[in-house]
Amino acid sequence: MSSGTSAKFGGQQMLDFITHSLDQEKAEDIVTIDLRGKSQIADFMVICSGRSTRQVGSLAEKVSDLLKQQHGILTRIEGKGQGDWVLMDAGDVVVHIFRPEVREFYQLEKMWLPSDEAASKATKS
Repeated sequence: MSSGTSAKFGGQQMLDFITHSLDQEKAEDIVTIDLRGKSQIADFMVICSGRSTRQVGSLAEKVSDLLKQQHGILTRIEGKGQGDWVLMDAGDVVVHIFRPEVREFYQLEKMWLPSDEAASKATKS
């Protein structure tokens, strides 16, 4: 988990900051999932794609740096060396950044979203 998540910056504010940052850095197909009441791992999950292994790693690094510089939030990053799937743990928000083929293979949205919502996301891809 993150160290130093402050009481005044977390939850929805952190989610908004992360999704805005990912959007600014050109992440694709950003999906947010509300985990409150469903899991104790985090309040929210963000799933997005990067076009290449380099962009996947870069997205994670950039968001992690912004959280640290602007809010003092330390994140844990796993999988950056591979670049196929990076997991970021920011405490209240867990972020999965995939290459599109890997995202399609694992289909995390289907696991966490209600079936009708997951189906509508799949048809948009």
